[in-house]
Amino acid sequence: MRRKWLFLPKKNDEIVEKFSKELNVSKITASILLNREILKLEEAYQFLYPSLSNIPSPFLLKDMKKAVERIIDAIKNNEKILIYGDYDVDGITSVALLVNFFNEIDFKTFYYIPKRIEEGYGLNNEAIKKFYKKGIDLIITVDCGVSDFEPIILANQLGIDLIVTDHHQWPGKRVESFALINPNQDGDLYPFKELSGVGVAFNLVIALRASLREKGLLSKKHPNLKRYLDLVAMGTIADMVPLTGVNRIFCKFGLEEITNGDRLGIKMLKRVSGLDGYEIKSGDVGFRLAPRVNASGRVGDPYLGVKLLISYNEEETKNIAIQLNEENEKRKKIEERIFKEILKSPDIIESPAIVLSSSDWHPGVIGIVASRLVELFYKPTILISLKEDKGKGSGRGIEGFDLYKGLKHCEEYLEKFGGHKHAAGINIRKEKIELFKKRFIEIVENEIIKNKDIKMPLLKIDAQIKFNELNDNLLHEIELLSPFGIGNPRPIFCAKEVKVIEKQIVGEDSLRLRLLGDSRILTGFAFQMKPLEEKIKETIDVAFQPRINNFNNIKKIEIDIKDILVS
Repeated sequence: MRRKWLFLPKKNDEIVEKFSKELNVSKITASILLNREILKLEEAYQFLYPSLSNIPSPFLLKDMKKAVERIIDAIKNNEKILIYGDYDVDGITSVALLVNFFNEIDFKTFYYIPKRIEEGYGLNNEAIKKFYKKGIDLIITVDCGVSDFEPIILANQLGIDLIVTDHHQWPGKRVESFALINPNQDGDLYPFKELSGVGVAFNLVIALRASLREKGLLSKKHPNLKRYLDLVAMGTIADMVPLTGVNRIFCKFGLEEITNGDRLGIKMLKRVSGLDGYEIKSGDVGFRLAPRVNASGRVGDPYLGVKLLISYNEEETKNIAIQLNEENEKRKKIEERIFKEILKSPDIIESPAIVLSSSDWHPGVIGIVASRLVELFYKPTILISLKEDKGKGSGRGIEGFDLYKGLKHCEEYLEKFGGHKHAAGINIRKEKIELFKKRFIEIVENEIIKNKDIKMPLLKIDAQIKFNELNDNLLHEIELLSPFGIGNPRPIFCAKEVKVIEKQIVGEDSLRLRLLGDSRILTGFAFQMKPLEEKIKETIDVAFQPRINNFNNIKKIEIDIKDILVS
């Protein structure tokens, strides 16, 4: 897909010089910080060297004090607490986080994850009735519940208290739960609004530990919450929330915990993912670890993911990790079949948005397929899996188009919807799909009329540099800006009029180029750019991300090519 190069505006030389000197970084890195809208020196220092002490008080979250007091009462009275989570990685890690915490303070809890196909997302009436029969006194939801009005009313009628912890967009109407913890609700004072579900759950644990300690209800050995950041990082990265602010702090330390921590389930997961012994980056979580956990909720048993992350038994975690790896392979085959089938559809080329449905699609993988279609066609995409007269859909958005708001304009056709601007889920009746499709496409068309730039993905260039400016110091400084992801992309540079010394097709669809610029030769890898091979002449402009290749303990700088312009 063709991309528009956007050169981020050059910053004031005086400010760049000041940042460079005070922070002891290169002018290139100083410019990147300013490009990220980090305009104060103190803010820049905290970005480069994040600290857990900069996490805001969890009691700024509305209803946190009320929720904590209710949980402490339940602990004192030995009530039955059930943790209810979603079946994705964010939900699974949230459940594991709370179960592990309660285990560590010697309080037994129960947990429940709904079956994706039979029950769908969120709370449901049948589950509430089941909990009532089992004598559950208190339900804590994680990563769900903010829109589940009917089941919460039923729980109230049955005398079950509900503490809802969620991060999805608040629908404007408050659920009648005992407490609602969601940074997006009206009247909430928490300064960072883009937490993941596991980020909200972690705030609950921080507040709960502080209150238990204050009341003298903890033993001398207090739970070390830093050890839980591996779960927080995994759920946060997998849920594609911005890796800025508090999320960045969580993930910075969480990735260290995934790399060096002693959680058996994570160790076994790294082993089956081929990451044993490596320093774990956000990309490793997003593309290798999280998909295996996600496979349990998509095409298998979501309880496997939780069991992996709460077990202290080496043999059990090893077997679960192997099973999750097999489930992930199964998931990839199902996903590939659906993806290839959709590529044959005539609707996807001309329409400004993709809205398709089928009774042959597994509901557990359509979200991933939607992401792939967005990557390929750069259009808001909603795929709907049908079972008889009901459909469950997953949507993915593009930059500049708020998917949640788009669905809000279509809610008359939907039974239920939820999510955020990048990703969402819907429930819809089969007979309403065509009306919904027509309305959704109209909304996307209107947005394109208002803002034509959203039709083409932007490639944001942080700086134009020369090949001889790439050195170990600069790459070390770039790593200080990590973890990279949504909201904090890895910097992209460009070099102009570099000479192509050699080009070679590698694999099925990629290129390896040897490029000469400023008397220096670099090897570059252009993934999935084989179609450009014939167009590449003697001289090109190249957009790239530099990295260090440490193969056979020989360090050399190489570049990952993001786009090529033929001069």
